[in-house]
Amino acid sequence: AGVSVATAYRHLHADAVRLLSQWQPPDARQQRLRADYLTHLAAHPDGVAKAGPPAHLTASALVFDADLRRVLLTHHAKAGLWLQLGGHLEPHEPSLYAAAQREVREESGLDGVRVVPRIAQLDRHTLVGAFGHCREHLDVRFAAVVPAGLEDAATASAESLDLRWWPLDGLPTQTADEVGQLACAALAVVQG
Repeated sequence: AGVSVATAYRHLHADAVRLLSQWQPPDARQQRLRADYLTHLAAHPDGVAKAGPPAHLTASALVFDADLRRVLLTHHAKAGLWLQLGGHLEPHEPSLYAAAQREVREESGLDGVRVVPRIAQLDRHTLVGAFGHCREHLDVRFAAVVPAGLEDAATASAESLDLRWWPLDGLPTQTADEVGQLACAALAVVQG
């Protein structure tokens, strides 16, 4: 018999509970989301796995250029929107932070991006489009910075329709509010 999903992801479940329990949310909305995530994890031992419940944790990172004036966004093929880099956790990863690092590397082609190992923001969203089993992502979002001179080396992955640097004062219209709020939270982490 194969290893159960809950067993394969036990260490990531424990990491998520630890990370969320230690995090000090910046406002009441984030505090409520943190409580929701912890309740979800208490109810679902496999709640960090894509193969677990239709609602599960994901990890992402908003990547800034070295000057902190632009962010790297992917035109996500399934969502059809410009978003930060990120995705599902994999059982071989030691932590949510490591998952965010891997997603940045895979989706941008960039090595050496510094992901800050502290939560920047939580975002729970219902999925629309061709996401299969997935119905809701409980995203744990981090901040990242590309070393100077590497910005032009970014290349889109197969999961992306495009990859582009966007100025903070000129974000894509459809996701400007969401990405803008994430950018504020991520900048606080990078500069903190």
